Amino acid sequence: MKSAIYKKYGTPEVIQIIEKEKPTPKPNELLVRIKASSVTRADTMMRQGKPKFGRLFLGIFKPKNTSLGTGFSGIVESVGEEVTKFKISDEIFGEVLFTDGTNSEYVCVPEDGVIAIKPKTISHQEAAPICDGFLTSYSFLRDVGHLKEGQHILINGASGSLGLAAVQLSKLMGAKVTGVCSASNLNLVKSLGADIVVDYKKSDFSKAGDYYDVIYDAVGKTSYKNCKKVLYYNGIFMSPVLTVNILWRSIISTKKVKFSATGMRKSKDLKKLLSELVAFFKEGKLNTVIKRTYSLDNIIEAHKHLDSGHKIGNIVITNH
Repeated sequence: MKSAIYKKYGTPEVIQIIEKEKPTPKPNELLVRIKASSVTRADTMMRQGKPKFGRLFLGIFKPKNTSLGTGFSGIVESVGEEVTKFKISDEIFGEVLFTDGTNSEYVCVPEDGVIAIKPKTISHQEAAPICDGFLTSYSFLRDVGHLKEGQHILINGASGSLGLAAVQLSKLMGAKVTGVCSASNLNLVKSLGADIVVDYKKSDFSKAGDYYDVIYDAVGKTSYKNCKKVLYYNGIFMSPVLTVNILWRSIISTKKVKFSATGMRKSKDLKKLLSELVAFFKEGKLNTVIKRTYSLDNIIEAHKHLDSGHKIGNIVITNH
């Protein structure tokens, strides 16, 4: 089978497509033929080995785990002897971490992992990025920021995968939403539920006079220092992008600044969130925005587009 790997940190050109043996599922695992997988900003940061203090976990001089991709959607091809909740031909989606990557033709996933039956109302391409965008943002909004009905949330980077997910989820949770993005994406963000949209090149939200209960920096491009003057007294600044500043601030200002590594949460907690997201998708309340798709053979081009900083919504890798 084909699989994308990287053996050293660097530009997209460090990515290789290799041939490897199809994996065999363990007794508690499913073998999934991947139809679609995600490529995210987190993938590119790991490929680059950034931030550099992250190499303490990823590998000091070269990556310990050379695989790429976490989100996937596909068809169960075989199951281990202990599997009882899924069967061959089931269409499932989810994510895998710290193991073989999903930018591949096959992957083995544990039955009790962060996976679910794919709703028939969405395609494999629409399902593949759900755990990267929607699950991460839902974890932040519900369990980190404790967003409540009637509160005002500002989402910085509202046109990316995490941002577009956060806009839709925040509206479902009854919040007033301000989305910050570039001028070309204002209509998209507005169409998905934002009450107010701000072109970051024309207006500095930190000086506009509005106040927020929660600021969700989905792209790691602002800071608590810049935002604290527009947060209510009990307001929260949170970001899924780990930087030295976020790490330090989250330690010294635990009630104000929040960082959470969603992938490090317990599988049972993430599965509960995922089941709620599945219900929302079945009801047509959420939509995955996909602006670009690439074949696995062209994954380098997908990473180049991510590195350009012009990504809108989600990027998906498709397998025939």
